[in-house]
Amino acid sequence: MKVTIEVDCEPAEARAFLGLPDVEPLNAHMVAEMQRRMDENMAAMKPEELMKNWTSFGMQAQDQFRKLMETAAGGATK
Repeated sequence: MKVTIEVDCEPAEARAFLGLPDVEPLNAHMVAEMQRRMDENMAAMKPEELMKNWTSFGMQAQDQFRKLMETAAGGATK
């Protein structure tokens, strides 16, 4: 025997019926906080700022890699 029950309700009604917490206020708070942080960091998204950050990191990484290779080559010859 097979029984099918169909319930027509909104998600909030289903959560309330099942005793689950209402997370809408928490979700609204999280979204607002994410928007605030994005707004604060908009300057970092400017192409000039991105390139400045990327190139400074790239040069440091390049120097560190060169030093690593020099150390490895120097250690192998000794």
